[in-house]
Amino acid sequence: MPTILVLGGTTEASALAAMLAARGDDAVLSYAGRVASPKVQPIPVRVGGFGGVDGLTSYLREHGVTHLVDATHPFAARMSANAVTAAARAGVAHIALTRPPWAPVAGDRWTRVADIEAAVAALAGPARRVMLALGRMHVDAFGAQPQHEYLLRFVDAPDHPPGLPRHHLVVDRGPFDVDGDRRLMAAHGIEAVVCKNAGGTGAQAKLGAARALGLSVIMIDRPVLPDRLEVQAAEDVLRWIDHGADRGV
Repeated sequence: MPTILVLGGTTEASALAAMLAARGDDAVLSYAGRVASPKVQPIPVRVGGFGGVDGLTSYLREHGVTHLVDATHPFAARMSANAVTAAARAGVAHIALTRPPWAPVAGDRWTRVADIEAAVAALAGPARRVMLALGRMHVDAFGAQPQHEYLLRFVDAPDHPPGLPRHHLVVDRGPFDVDGDRRLMAAHGIEAVVCKNAGGTGAQAKLGAARALGLSVIMIDRPVLPDRLEVQAAEDVLRWIDHGADRGV
């Protein structure tokens, strides 16, 4: 019977966990631990980092893991790179469950940038009202553009105030919809939105809201990751476990 480790924290990881539980598979879901109260899961959960590639490799070996599924956020570049290397070292079958990136449609006003640093640079200029729709990890970097009034939305209340001189913080877990995000942006007079190209549907509402309001969007491209086998549906992971993992297909 396979022993499966799912690197999670996404909607896709939760969907896969439910499917694995329904099948009775021996599986563990691992969280990085950045959310204070993660969603209750139907399979065992571990929380926290592994200690880099060496730590993850050791975990895979010590727990007899046969299948490693990387269902982390598309911007968890270090974890995803570590997963590729650790799986190879431990001789463990490895697959990534990811989501297609968003693409602009008619009415969108996107400026694509490579990373957080480039997004900060793109905000140079006169003061604007800016929604930072990218979680709390990178918010302080935007202190380099202190002229703006920032709207922040976090899943959890932060332990320390964000390092931005002018900001308004909303704590809300969602789910979000276009109408709600449009009302939020309009209420705060938002003129620009900064976000990561996470893909999927769970965080897409802000794009529809920005489109409806005619707002500019600074879209941060996904990081470049090592070559790996990728699928975009949990069902494909199950088929891989059952039929293809030993052949790497």
